Amino acid sequence: MYLIKSINELAPKIWQIWVNAPHVAFHAKAGQFVILRINEFGERIPLTISAIEGDDIRCIFMAVGKTTSALAAHRSGDYIRDVAGPLGKPSEIKKYGTCVVIGGGAGIACCPIIARSLKADGNVVKGIIGARNAELLILEDEMRDSCDELFITTDDGSKGVHGFVSDILKTEIQKGSIDAVWIIGPAIMMKVTSEVTRPVKIRTFVSLNPIMVDGTGMCGSCRVKIGDQIQFACVDGPEFDAHKVDFDLLMKRQRAYLQEEKLALEYHNKEQCKCGGPNNE
Repeated sequence: MYLIKSINELAPKIWQIWVNAPHVAFHAKAGQFVILRINEFGERIPLTISAIEGDDIRCIFMAVGKTTSALAAHRSGDYIRDVAGPLGKPSEIKKYGTCVVIGGGAGIACCPIIARSLKADGNVVKGIIGARNAELLILEDEMRDSCDELFITTDDGSKGVHGFVSDILKTEIQKGSIDAVWIIGPAIMMKVTSEVTRPVKIRTFVSLNPIMVDGTGMCGSCRVKIGDQIQFACVDGPEFDAHKVDFDLLMKRQRAYLQEEKLALEYHNKEQCKCGGPNNE
């Protein structure tokens, strides 16, 4: 059992949870993830390791489905059944020169730990974070502390630049040399933004989030097409060369179980109403 040290809502439906997991915290590096299971009957969910402090790790998630909604109903001092990890390959951190770390929506959760790791290896780090509106922006202060320069965009112009993270990236490329770029966020955002770096041949990494079950390469559910190869996000990634990713196939696979996910959430909400409040599943 793993103790929840704290849990709180950062923005509407975006939650952060700190869990005491010494074995994970000791080995974890930027870019890796864990598989959580709330109890022995629960499904496994992959969550990126967003921060490490002592024996504790932080994960940030959106409460949009049955399991993430059940996780958000927990409180500090509760326990969850399993935390398996760290899983996946770490980010390819080394001395590049000038790096840009880009996060969109809940994908911003992955950015500070990558930015800090790049800075520790002597890189100049520029951060770009974006969301639909100011209310949905998260970790702004952490990103400001982790980067040499930070840019903010919102789709509606409620904070920062009125536009998209790809617009800022274009401007920064025009201003000077960029040696490597990390992009984390919704698949369509990663697809569009990575096209900015393709013509100028800047090395670009994306962290993929396909459907995943076991997280160890056995089930094959997280397969993605990278160039002319089929790879597994859990063991070959989750970071890949953005210019080789088949984003259209990724997005198609992400939508494969939308109806089943909707039904599961509806059933979960009905069960909550029957018992008079959130259940601790």
